[in-house]
Amino acid sequence: MAKYSKKASEKVGETLHEQKEGKLKSGSGKKVTSKKQAIAIGLSEARKEGAKVPKKD
Repeated sequence: MAKYSKKASEKVGETLHEQKEGKLKSGSGKKVTSKKQAIAIGLSEARKEGAKVPKKD
């Protein structure tokens, strides 16, 4: 199991919350409906902010 920083966990939590409210959009501007996609977006944003997140496979 990969280890994520607290900041990365918080970012994923925020994106999941947005997804549940229907406010999360993908890069193309479409609404995100998949929980997996919301987690991926959260990890990507955390990675850009410099949080400790393992590399993509």
